[in-house]
Amino acid sequence: MIALPFAKSGSQSFLRGDRVHLRAPVGGDYKAWAALRAESRAFLTPWEPLWNEDDLERGAFRLRIRRYQEEAQSGTGYPFFVFRNSDSRLLGGITLGNIRRGVAQCGQIGYWCGVPFAGQGYMTEAIGLVIPFAFEQLRLHRLEAACIPHNKRSTRLLEKAGFQREGLLRSYLKINGLWQDHLLYSLIENDRRSTTNNKGAR
Repeated sequence: MIALPFAKSGSQSFLRGDRVHLRAPVGGDYKAWAALRAESRAFLTPWEPLWNEDDLERGAFRLRIRRYQEEAQSGTGYPFFVFRNSDSRLLGGITLGNIRRGVAQCGQIGYWCGVPFAGQGYMTEAIGLVIPFAFEQLRLHRLEAACIPHNKRSTRLLEKAGFQREGLLRSYLKINGLWQDHLLYSLIENDRRSTTNNKGAR
């Protein structure tokens, strides 16, 4: 099990790229998180499970943080918030979750981006930071992601990150109150090595 050091307010970020940095959520993120989620509700709800009535309340956020901590401590999930380097503005979130060890050595990636920041490449960079974390630090062999077929923004994001489409999962997840089909995407450790080697040979 890899222990992810859950950040305290003011501590250094855990994963850093050129434009964004990722760190574990903390209680002090509540106001920024609630404001961004509220502003982005219409943008996000077609692609997410139904929100609870108290979803944006502080108490629900505390429970969310507690669950995140439990997942990280057990090694089954590593949630991150995504922040812009230039001003530390919260942009969205990305989670490496449902980690299975044993013969699987697999995890699933999920993500969301606030509506003011969508389509600007921030989430592409965030996924690019999580992938080496998953393969090099957690020693996973396979990453999966699933998205609704007509979510073209999400399919483009995954394909740009190197994920390959494997097939259709029928009635896979209950999203926005309806059981919906999803496309299954995967990235294998060897896929990433081949891509890196091909780039180096150019």
